[in-house]
Amino acid sequence: MVLLLGAAAESGLPVSFVLVYAVGFIAAVGIGSIAWYNSRRPPGWEDKNRPDFVPKVKSPDQAD
Repeated sequence: MVLLLGAAAESGLPVSFVLVYAVGFIAAVGIGSIAWYNSRRPPGWEDKNRPDFVPKVKSPDQAD
């Protein structure tokens, strides 16, 4: 993060511009990880457990 801010300061980009992209990237990785863990498992991963920190997201098709 410090490297990005340092590069932004040297190139003349506003710090807020770089922060928006950095926070957006972190959010995309987090949301994508949750979606991947809640999707069907790829071949070879069927017997693996979901990590404790990933919330269970139910689709409208699933019953309680």
